[in-house]
Amino acid sequence: MNERLAGSLFGLGWGAVQRLPEGAATALGRGIADAAWRRRGAGVLRLEANLARVVPDASPERLRELARAGMRTYLRYWMESFRLPAWSRERIRSSFDPSGAHHLLDGLASGRGVILALPHMGNWDLAGAWVVTELQTPFATVAERLRPETLYDRFVAFREGLGMEVLPHTGGPSFGRLARRLRSGGLVALVADRDLSRSGVEVSFFGETARMPAGPAMLAQQTGALLLPVGLWYDETPVMKGRVHPPVEVPAEGTRAEKAAVMTQALADCYAADISRHPQDWHMLQPLWPRDTAAARGAGDGR
Repeated sequence: MNERLAGSLFGLGWGAVQRLPEGAATALGRGIADAAWRRRGAGVLRLEANLARVVPDASPERLRELARAGMRTYLRYWMESFRLPAWSRERIRSSFDPSGAHHLLDGLASGRGVILALPHMGNWDLAGAWVVTELQTPFATVAERLRPETLYDRFVAFREGLGMEVLPHTGGPSFGRLARRLRSGGLVALVADRDLSRSGVEVSFFGETARMPAGPAMLAQQTGALLLPVGLWYDETPVMKGRVHPPVEVPAEGTRAEKAAVMTQALADCYAADISRHPQDWHMLQPLWPRDTAAARGAGDGR
């Protein structure tokens, strides 16, 4: 019953935000962000602890301010995403300005297929809507199952309404469908800085061992698709910025697992560079590093 209530309340909030004037929605998002930041709940404290690794020389006051800015951009993501279905095609086109987009365009033109691999930065739903609208290119992605189930269904419907094919994070069947799309020259986009399987590839990330999913690298190896890291961030303008990095190459030697490890480390390095430049736009409110994940599980936090 609690899950059903949460799903109903979430749906009501989603609809209400769509109907608000732009300025009122922006103010609401900032107000919610500041209230959550002042409350210093588990998500805010985790964000602050994660940012401490990104900016290791930051004072406690600086970390608190970064977490506050992070919560504001996190709520900006939510407010934008709630309102995206009502945006015009022109509004979507003009709300994202990526550099390096030629890497994506060249990859699609080659017919090899392209994998975009992103961290939890900026607004990946807006970036996806821009790809579908501006480039007129549909793509497939994978979504983590959310609770309640009605919330997951709502997000799937929302993203499919923007032109994305959304597959559940269920391993083999999803991997096969993504591989078929890539072999036909299509596009796949994956948020890939947090391993949900607990069996990802070990990488060095901000000076400490972390795990990231091997899927993007394995797909690139298996299909010959280009693997492009992407970073997203906000500035003081209404237009989100981004960078499409050059392709991550498949190593010439090594086993599949060894090649995947090298490629995933290259992704992690690109993510770290972009996150270092824009730490407040990295929306990582969950444990990422293994020692934090183990501590959270021990405290009863299964995220």
